[in-house]
Amino acid sequence: GAIPAELLESEMFGHERGAFTGAIAQRAGMFQLAAGGTIFLDEVGEMSPVLQVKLLRVLQDREVRPVGADRPLKVDVRVVAASNKDLAQEVEHGRFREDLFYRLQVIPIVMPALRERRSDIPLLVRHFLEKHNRKRAGRPARLSEEAMVHLWEHDWPGNVRELENLLERLVILTEDGMIEVENLPSNIRSLISEKKIPRPTLGEDGLDLNTAVEEFENRLIEEALRRTKGNKQAAARLLGLKRTTLVAKLRRRRGPDEMGDEAQEDAGE
Repeated sequence: GAIPAELLESEMFGHERGAFTGAIAQRAGMFQLAAGGTIFLDEVGEMSPVLQVKLLRVLQDREVRPVGADRPLKVDVRVVAASNKDLAQEVEHGRFREDLFYRLQVIPIVMPALRERRSDIPLLVRHFLEKHNRKRAGRPARLSEEAMVHLWEHDWPGNVRELENLLERLVILTEDGMIEVENLPSNIRSLISEKKIPRPTLGEDGLDLNTAVEEFENRLIEEALRRTKGNKQAAARLLGLKRTTLVAKLRRRRGPDEMGDEAQEDAGE
């Protein structure tokens, strides 16, 4: 079930002894512990109205009131908040305080959805496999090329968190170390289409992720350039890259000699 509101409040702001059942001793909250530093609040859009008010007070007055305390305590802390929800829409629907929204909106950073930066998927897969393989006994789990193509094609409505949760589960459940298409959830298996990205040709022993990342990237770049008739500005936009990044990747692939003519081509873009 849900964590009781008083316990969440206690975690964030601390509590006095006897403030609620089980509070047998005074305890400092996260804001007191982070004094002089930075505190990261994940999924701030899920906060209850009561906690939103208390967080607003922290941001406005630089003070917290522990549960059961008679007076507030001064705190000096930088707040970084994240949300999987569109907080502006939450404000419009009355689910998030407008004044708190603008307090948190000092330096907004918008992270594109994973489906809009598919070139990150192989890198994230490699990272999460390495991370969760460290907790696995026996042979490290690997991903077949077919499974990688399916992960690439999936739209990932839950973004990076959905990808990591899936890979963690697959690492735990795989028995022989090889993650195949049949090990993937049915919603990912059923959505594959052959029309988007050509599959990399890899050995039968599994997926060498370093090689796979490079081959996926090369094929993606070739496909983007083909679709845009060689226009690197448009291809970079299609890939979710800066044009300078795409040109640098092409230079590494082709070498300076082959890039010589491209400066003239660029002038016509």
